Amino acid sequence: MMSFVSLFLVGILFPAIQAEQLTTCEVSRLLKEMDNYRGIPLPELVCTIFHTSGYDTQAIVKNNESTEYGLFQISNKLWCRSDQIPQSENICDISCDKFLDGELTDDIACAKKILDIKGIDYWLAHEALCSENLEQWRCEEL
Repeated sequence: MMSFVSLFLVGILFPAIQAEQLTTCEVSRLLKEMDNYRGIPLPELVCTIFHTSGYDTQAIVKNNESTEYGLFQISNKLWCRSDQIPQSENICDISCDKFLDGELTDDIACAKKILDIKGIDYWLAHEALCSENLEQWRCEEL
């Protein structure tokens, strides 16, 4: 019985251990190339990402009709392909699970496409939470 409880606890905790939770400064450093992309200052983007994924590179949010993946919470409805929506437009030409690893090159490339096509307000958190008072989202180390 004791080993069952131990295995149960490890099973619950293992996914949490695998997630990569970043800090504001880590996100700022990783996304430095996006500073002022489409006129969006880095602190505004960092704030938006925090309120979208909590800086979790493995965040997955399931909605009724779609699922959003990774740091930027990129939807399988338009931007990437998954088994859930095989008819996705897959504008970024990538499998959604690629947005769940710690390597952000593909995430950034797709986020830039989203910004080019939809703009920053694609991420609903932006207008409500990240359009002013952005000092707390600056990293002093940059």
